[in-house]
Amino acid sequence: MSSEARTSTTRGAYAVAVSASGHGRAAIARLRRWVDTRADDDAGPEAADAGRIDWLRAIPFVAMHFACVGVLWVGVSPAALWTAAALYALRMFALTAFYHRYFSHRTFNASRGVQFAFALIGASCVQRGPLWWAAHHRNHHRHADTTLDPHSPTLRGFLWSHAGWFLTRAAFRTDWARVPDFAKYPELRWLDRYDTVVPVVLALILYGFGAWLGTAAPQSGTSGAQMLVWGFFVSTVVLFHATVTINSLAHRVGSRRFETADDSRNNAWLALITFGEGWHNNHHFFPGTVRQGFRWWEVDLTWYLLRLLALVGLVRDLKPIPAWVAAKARG
Repeated sequence: MSSEARTSTTRGAYAVAVSASGHGRAAIARLRRWVDTRADDDAGPEAADAGRIDWLRAIPFVAMHFACVGVLWVGVSPAALWTAAALYALRMFALTAFYHRYFSHRTFNASRGVQFAFALIGASCVQRGPLWWAAHHRNHHRHADTTLDPHSPTLRGFLWSHAGWFLTRAAFRTDWARVPDFAKYPELRWLDRYDTVVPVVLALILYGFGAWLGTAAPQSGTSGAQMLVWGFFVSTVVLFHATVTINSLAHRVGSRRFETADDSRNNAWLALITFGEGWHNNHHFFPGTVRQGFRWWEVDLTWYLLRLLALVGLVRDLKPIPAWVAAKARG
């Protein structure tokens, strides 16, 4: 082989090695983001494929769904079902009352301790940190059902608005410019950065609780694996899909009381499973009130529970529906 041929071969091999090394570093960076979302900020400008699903990073999300099939092996018990239901209810309230109405819209006030307590519960929902959630939702209201809205079912279809957008490289980032009011709290930034820690701790607690219950009360018919599958995986997956129906269905199915610039709709069935979030057309017309059911018959469980918390002093300054909005709703 001539010296020129050897040089060309060497250069080709080096280029392949560099390319493979680059792909390897990129994969490691995406894996790092499973546990440390600061890697998103360190990554610099978004890549050209930022709007595509990052399947490597989506593996835990997909695996969580497959884990639900474990019910076929672990069985079921009343204790497991009650735990799953209780965690669904508690975490749905944390999402609707605090992630949404507090962190995203500031429709009431709370102490720093209460703020953190419910941010912690919300972080267990596997819907990322409170700052990510609020920043995303504030952007949604700015651009609802336009090309800048990442989950408009009108523009991208049901599946994309329901879950696809959530798994893109662009969607994993926290838009810090949208949440300067809450980004000043280091504990909230920590929850945002390590958004997998709280769910993992909850899963371990549930496994330990189920194992203890199976030993202490064998008549309960439960086990560590059963409590993990029902209490964490099933409850969390159902919680996720109930929550995102407000993106995918509440902009397509239901009635429109107000003529808003977007396609938001009121849907009583969605309001029931999401503790009041289904009154979505009301919310898009006037997002500055803590109450989303504008009429007495529009069930808004989150509003009722917040009133109870206000009565015992845990929250305060609940912003009411302005008189002009109430009058328009009756018209």
